[in-house]
Amino acid sequence: MKILASFLALLLAALLPPAAHAGPAPQQHLASVSSPDQKLQYIFYQAVLPGGARRLYYRVNYRHMPVILDSLLELRLDNHLSESAMALKVDRRARWFDNLAVTGSHTSAHNASWAPGYGEQAVIPDRYNLLTIDLAKDDNPDYKLQLEVRTYDEGVAFRFSFPEHPKGSYYRITADDTEFALPVGAKAWYHGWAQAPYKLLELADWPDESERPLTLELLGGIHVSLLEAQMIDYARTKFRLSKERPNTLVASMHDAADLISPFSTPWRAIMVAESAAALAEHSYFILNLNPPSRIAQPDWIKPGKIMRVMTQTTASARANIDFAARRGLQYILFDWKWYGPAFSFDSDASKVAIPDFDLPAIIAYGKSKGIGVWLYVNQQALLTQSDRLFKTYRDWGVQGVKFGFVQVGSQRWSAWINQAIRQAADAHIMLNIHDDWRPTGEQRTWPNLLTAEGVRGNEEMPDATHNTVLPFTRYLAGAADYTICYFDPRIKTTHAHQLALAAIYYSPLQTLYWYDKPEMEHNDPELEFWDRVPTTWDQTRVAQGAPGQFITTTRRKGEDWFVGSITNNDARTLAVRLEFLTPGRSYLASIYSDDAGAPGATHVKVERRVVDASTVIEARLAPSGGQAIWIRPLAATEGSRP
Repeated sequence: MKILASFLALLLAALLPPAAHAGPAPQQHLASVSSPDQKLQYIFYQAVLPGGARRLYYRVNYRHMPVILDSLLELRLDNHLSESAMALKVDRRARWFDNLAVTGSHTSAHNASWAPGYGEQAVIPDRYNLLTIDLAKDDNPDYKLQLEVRTYDEGVAFRFSFPEHPKGSYYRITADDTEFALPVGAKAWYHGWAQAPYKLLELADWPDESERPLTLELLGGIHVSLLEAQMIDYARTKFRLSKERPNTLVASMHDAADLISPFSTPWRAIMVAESAAALAEHSYFILNLNPPSRIAQPDWIKPGKIMRVMTQTTASARANIDFAARRGLQYILFDWKWYGPAFSFDSDASKVAIPDFDLPAIIAYGKSKGIGVWLYVNQQALLTQSDRLFKTYRDWGVQGVKFGFVQVGSQRWSAWINQAIRQAADAHIMLNIHDDWRPTGEQRTWPNLLTAEGVRGNEEMPDATHNTVLPFTRYLAGAADYTICYFDPRIKTTHAHQLALAAIYYSPLQTLYWYDKPEMEHNDPELEFWDRVPTTWDQTRVAQGAPGQFITTTRRKGEDWFVGSITNNDARTLAVRLEFLTPGRSYLASIYSDDAGAPGATHVKVERRVVDASTVIEARLAPSGGQAIWIRPLAATEGSRP
């Protein structure tokens, strides 16, 4: 009944009002491709407009119902490509994509899977059907391009590929005018920049452009997310409202991209799911739109948990190393200014510039305790020193670098970041990129990029409602460094909520205790959940959830399961069903819940129960609260770590 209601609602949205979504006619050169499970269909066509111009369009159906209505496919190009191109005397004001000739099309299938070195799943399915449309300029067939379309069960993706031009290989793409026409009633989780708060808005109510991924809720419960993938030498794209067509979004490039053929544009991707939980569970989708790993021997890439050293002295570093070793962490981080003023080109990031900070001794002490060291480096130093800085850090014994205040958006900065990722990989340095940058699936190609910020996390102390939005939005782009806190009095959630985030938010480098210090801890028993929780997984399921309301995520590592549930600013009760456990086996569940009567300043109750696959745990969540559960086979020893 729910699916039927969804389809009826989408049908109504597609039909009313007809003038808002009427597609161009007549249609020519129709081609389509469906997903392996036949639920998703991408339809391509060329339409003749009044006046005779031919333009490219597409639409996307889910179970034969529209989720993207007739939408324009178009790039704007500057025709000043080369001397040979200028000799053609083409009108610069003309739309480059007008009157392209469709010279052919073909389809193929890809059915595979791959095993990441680490991730949210031990094995990732990579199944799609491919449609390729061959195109050429009517007035000069030497200018060729292809539209590549992949249809997965999880979503569709398309991009343009330009082969090498025999006379002039230089192209300037000044804008991407690709449209995403949505059914009436669609609402979007609008956020104007990568670290912005979220608002669920009608499309007509947007104040400005919105960041990607952009998650939309359609009438009837269908969830859609618009993403950008494999954006490595191009300008970042956001989404803006069309001025001409209601309920229509248009790609909005940051600025122009100057390219030499052969090249491909980034993927424009559209995830589709019948529920918000299914959308979040398919967060691996963006990785499939990127090339396989280029790191031949990745054994030096070691995910783990990390904490920041708040006071940068040798004594404080040793205390943090001791705390990290006791609490099951793998790394410590020295944040900015350890090498001098971060925003100055005069600072030398290959030298320590603060007193009472013996970095070689700290690294050696950490090594003796099994704790690695990460260093923060601002963009000024990275720009001037990265060609040699990463190798210097490798020689010191440093294992990772956190980038700070990187510039984002333009083609220049996109290319620079990807070059820096490759330089770090060459030196066997792991990375965490902070501030406004968001990944587009680069982790598959360069797994030394463990995580990135581009998220409104505990540096800004968002409320619980914001936290329930993130798994359905930002985390579709990949791992995020939320910087989870525990003892800091500024957190706007309960402590059990913060505990649960370590299981809900995926980050191979998971920052815990962000604003905390070792002396704040007083043998709080519930911290055993963070002691035990891993940062990478063999299996992930999103059991239930709705953005802005609640979520329950279950993850498995080996034979142990970790479950996190959080609510928004309102109290609610959730049924946590343990049907993911192996039938016929008994398990010991440690349940960590908010309880005003629990002893200690954190007021978290620890309860232990024998459970099995038929067990349903009633999670009574306080306002802004949460619940964490650690489940292991009953025979497992208490001292083991996952």
